[in-house]
Amino acid sequence: VQLVESGGGLVQPGGSLRLSCAASGFRISSYAMSWYRQAPGKERELVAHIFSYGGNSNYADSVKGRFTISRDNAKNTVYLQMNSLKPEDTAVYYCFSQLGFWGQGTQVTVSS
Repeated sequence: VQLVESGGGLVQPGGSLRLSCAASGFRISSYAMSWYRQAPGKERELVAHIFSYGGNSNYADSVKGRFTISRDNAKNTVYLQMNSLKPEDTAVYYCFSQLGFWGQGTQVTVSS
């Protein structure tokens, strides 16, 4: 089982990024998937979660209305579309599977 994140980088406040999490070794369609983030000196926190069936999702209050989690079962990939980014969104973002596996993380830095 492997989760590989990509799409992070440096973006100005108000900008957008789309993170991808490519899964291998299992089918994401059968499991809930989540994005977490960890800023320096802070605990890892849940950002967004998508259920295995029906596509229902939920979000941390701090990102509601700005971030969208989605999944493409054919590509076995989960996405996190991040709009209206703020400096406080700066963190390492991790993909997590209901199976209990983490990706290696991708750095997102929001700065002018």
